[in-house]
Amino acid sequence: MSALLEPLLEIKQLNAWYGKSHILHGVDLRVGQGEIVSLLGRNGVGRSTLVKAVMGQVSATGSVCFKGGQLLGLKAFQIAHKGVAYVPENRDIFPTLTVEQNLVLGQKRAGGGGRWTLADMYGMFPRLEERRSAPAGVLSGGEQQMLTLCRSLMGDPDLIMIDEPTEGLAPKIVALVAQYLLALKEKGVSVLLVEQKLAIALDISARVYVMGHGAIVFEGTPAALRADAGVRKEWLEV
Repeated sequence: MSALLEPLLEIKQLNAWYGKSHILHGVDLRVGQGEIVSLLGRNGVGRSTLVKAVMGQVSATGSVCFKGGQLLGLKAFQIAHKGVAYVPENRDIFPTLTVEQNLVLGQKRAGGGGRWTLADMYGMFPRLEERRSAPAGVLSGGEQQMLTLCRSLMGDPDLIMIDEPTEGLAPKIVALVAQYLLALKEKGVSVLLVEQKLAIALDISARVYVMGHGAIVFEGTPAALRADAGVRKEWLEV
């Protein structure tokens, strides 16, 4: 990692299980302050398990340090209160509530004065403002993805972990998501992006990790991954 970036999230020798199935095998990964890092790999290699382990949603051992404090052993709500946001692949929205009600639910209760406001969300995604009074359940897939991202941001996290945000989205919406992630970086928010689409990951990330069979098989810059046809062929290409 760049010497200029202090580690915000530092994972060491992370092992994780679903029941008796050993999914993660000694994973090391770091995300710096204000850095976009992508975690790449085929489906089923453990990428989603890693972010769930960070959020305390699966059984894990090892070390997950965030801002110098240990997260392993904490409950998901405690981890969220420390400044970690998680956007799952299934776009968990409240379908019967309006767009605006969903966003307001994401706000931190205590303290206030976060980096982001409703106006910021609507400025980034004008379509959400157009549909602010509509039930979230009637939104398109792309609109629901925008809403999920923005609701997480309303909690004013220091790190946001996003699982497959561009899955099933039209190219125009994918470009909007990339713009959104870069806007987070500009505000000092760190991003751990779990992605299958190489293009968006390589375009916006400072560093990338490639996972295979529950372990990290590559760590480096987007340029280094572009230059390594062997890694791409063995671990990424279908």
